[in-house]
Amino acid sequence: MKIKILVVDDSDLVRHFHSNILRASGFETDTAVDGMDALEKALSNNYSLILSDLNMPRMDGLTFIKELRKADNETPVIIITTQEENENRIAGLKAGANLYIVKPVKPQDLITNVKMLLGILS
Repeated sequence: MKIKILVVDDSDLVRHFHSNILRASGFETDTAVDGMDALEKALSNNYSLILSDLNMPRMDGLTFIKELRKADNETPVIIITTQEENENRIAGLKAGANLYIVKPVKPQDLITNVKMLLGILS
């Protein structure tokens, strides 16, 4: 069974970049353009993991994660954002994220973190 990951970012470039890295490592990907799109997809599909940006229109990443957790969805979430400030990191983890990474992320670091959260480090 393939491991499916949801990539959430309002930037087409970033969505495709992260999706391509994940697919090259054997993962299946799905994408969402903002938190609202991601919430709909996350509540109607089974994802092994979610990568989410913070700053997005309609619904930001923090609100998305909070709503996901309110729905008793415990899918691991990695925030990938340009927001380096410690208060943003704390807010992200308090909202229910499992990991907080500041962009840009190196492809190998992304895969290592994904595998670590999925428990498949080799």
